[in-house]
Amino acid sequence: MDVVVVGGGPAGVTAALRAAELGARTVLVTRHEFGGMAANDGPIPVRVLAQAARLLREARQLHRFGISVSPATLDYPQLLVRVREVVQDVCEHSTRRDYVERMGVTIYEHSGTARLVSPHAIETESGVRLQADKIILSAGGTSRRLSVPGFEWTATHSDAWGLSAVPPSMLVVGAGATGAQVASIFQSLGSQVQLFQAGPRILPTEDEDVSVAVAAAFRESGMVVRENFGTIESFEKTPSGVRMLFSKEGVRDSAEAALVVVAVGWVADTAGLNLSAAGVGTNPRGYVQVDAYLQTSAPNIFAAGDITGRLMLVPQAVHDGFVAATNAVCGATMTLGDQVSPIGSFTEPEYAQVA
Repeated sequence: MDVVVVGGGPAGVTAALRAAELGARTVLVTRHEFGGMAANDGPIPVRVLAQAARLLREARQLHRFGISVSPATLDYPQLLVRVREVVQDVCEHSTRRDYVERMGVTIYEHSGTARLVSPHAIETESGVRLQADKIILSAGGTSRRLSVPGFEWTATHSDAWGLSAVPPSMLVVGAGATGAQVASIFQSLGSQVQLFQAGPRILPTEDEDVSVAVAAAFRESGMVVRENFGTIESFEKTPSGVRMLFSKEGVRDSAEAALVVVAVGWVADTAGLNLSAAGVGTNPRGYVQVDAYLQTSAPNIFAAGDITGRLMLVPQAVHDGFVAATNAVCGATMTLGDQVSPIGSFTEPEYAQVA
């Protein structure tokens, strides 16, 4: 085999397609569904839930325009049906699976975790063993865990998207892009949300004016927003949910909700890859170290997407996959170059930037 791609998200799919278009015999191995987190657990479900939240907010304003209707109510199980319909449609039509297969790419789906056994070989939990001249790692990322007692009682953003009902209350820890989206959507869907941020302002990667405006709008909607809340000591189970214990300058405090969602970062999903077996190094933050050609410390292995820790967004992942595959097949001929990176949110209010 010429090229093996590990990971079926935007970076991996693009890499496999590009390698095949360049004439390489290509295999794509994915742990779960084809399409990866972006289609099945990330931006696509978020967009559907955010649209439902937007429609509910607009329905509540109809009387201001002289339109009389019965009060809008949410059937959350039916909303989840719609989420699954959209995800299925995206997987069938927008992830380019048909084209990838027509280009001759062999796809191993639901293969479990893949691990490197040498610089030129991988094996999966399902028993697939493959050898290739070049390997492209596009295994994506995963939510960062906190080393505090009781963390097992908390949920991730992925768990939030998969709820069977809207919880009456929710505590969201971490007010970056993901945490802010979770908080905003579920506040609009009817949950009483408390949003906690350890730093001085929510959305710390945005302009300060944006952070101030969004925080003000969140509070106006009834959401509790607490910046500079201190240090988390532990989580504990309660009869009605989960309690977070925290302290600041020696003063202890607590907050409780039916569900606690922790969104404090996104780290490379490298735990099972066995990188050392192939001599693939990581940077101090734990992401796979790559050069301008997306080549790792192992000359025949490239990496693309969230696993590299660059801008962890779908457009950047697609570009990474194209560059990595081009260099894997043709040699180190294409650098990442300077990219214009538009970034948008699915909060209320919405915000955006171009970097």
